[in-house]
Amino acid sequence: METFEDRLNKIWGRITSNELLHNKGLGNEIGFFIFDYPPEEELHMREHIAFLMKRLQKERPDLRTEHIDLFTLMVEYLKERNLLDKALKYEETKGPDGLMNALSKTLSAERLAEAFVRKAEPDKKDLILVSGVGKVWPLLRSHVILNCLQPLMGYTPLVIFYPGQYSGQDLKLFSILESKNYYRAFRLI
Repeated sequence: METFEDRLNKIWGRITSNELLHNKGLGNEIGFFIFDYPPEEELHMREHIAFLMKRLQKERPDLRTEHIDLFTLMVEYLKERNLLDKALKYEETKGPDGLMNALSKTLSAERLAEAFVRKAEPDKKDLILVSGVGKVWPLLRSHVILNCLQPLMGYTPLVIFYPGQYSGQDLKLFSILESKNYYRAFRLI
């Protein structure tokens, strides 16, 4: 069985491979990939993503890449709509459940998917890396945003770093919370 470190060391070769970058061998499927990892390795994973982005800039400047942190995207979206301060105050008085109910339409997966595409500009990129799945939960569910992104991403491959388990069919956030089935992504490693 491969260790987490062994799997981390394989990411570079995979995300820079022609097969991944050109969606080869996917049978007309969208190039969505999931790298699942033990949730307790979150800080290590964040460091590794930063390392990958620096390495891409240095060793593969020809690849147009983007890294999107879903939590940062959500906060920026609320700021753009002048709702962040109101949301923080609302959470103080109504609690996290009240905030979730109040923001459910504003933070719908469809709206955030549109904000994601505006920021990522997939038609101008060769690869998009996504993190922040655990930070944004429960306000945004990763399987829902992935479903909304599929018709918007074109042929640009997307790699999502997922703190939990992905069986190839089911997502299990934090290796505890069952999620709805998600069949359209491939395991990165």
